[in-house]
Amino acid sequence: MNRLILTSAMLATLSLAACDKPTVVTVPATPVAVPGPAGPQGETGSQGSTGYQGATGEQGATGYQGKTGETGDSTTVIVVPPEPTR
Repeated sequence: MNRLILTSAMLATLSLAACDKPTVVTVPATPVAVPGPAGPQGETGSQGSTGYQGATGEQGATGYQGKTGETGDSTTVIVVPPEPTR
């Protein structure tokens, strides 16, 4: 009976030792970029080239002739222009 207990204990120890133990992976923290002081201003860039002349547009269509107005009743309206601002 002692052999059975000893054999069972050794078998249990070996079977537990054979289990796959997961590996603990520690993920390092992502480094954060900290801005430093501003550097000196750079040199002025070169002047850009002149652009091309665009195409000329087409002539517009001629408008329609308006209707002739009616004759007035001989009342004269005088519009006085406003005084110029100073």
